[in-house]
Amino acid sequence: MSTRVVTQNNLDLAVIELRGSLVGGEETDDLKKVAKDLLEQGNRKLVIDLERTDYINSPGIGSLVHILLAYKEKDGIVKLCSLGKHVQNTFVITKLTKVFDIEDTRKQAIQSFEHSVA
Repeated sequence: MSTRVVTQNNLDLAVIELRGSLVGGEETDDLKKVAKDLLEQGNRKLVIDLERTDYINSPGIGSLVHILLAYKEKDGIVKLCSLGKHVQNTFVITKLTKVFDIEDTRKQAIQSFEHSVA
């Protein structure tokens, strides 16, 4: 799995693009480190784009939950987007669709932040 980070407006909004399988080990450690670094730099709006993620298992889900909790602790928001069929089925079966804010596309996820500004 590889990650790519895109930031907008001086870290106001960050997007992490994941590619490949999210199955634990180095991949999940790297993902958590990238998210932690963004959080420490002041980011509070994070989109995790799963369009190119073809498989996710328990450790992968655990890393996403870890990131979600870390952001919530700092009054941040995490949104997932572009879940492929397999990944989406995993989230439905585990009922994580009730835990995560999930948008169909990256554009919708970014726009949802713009509309939720108080």
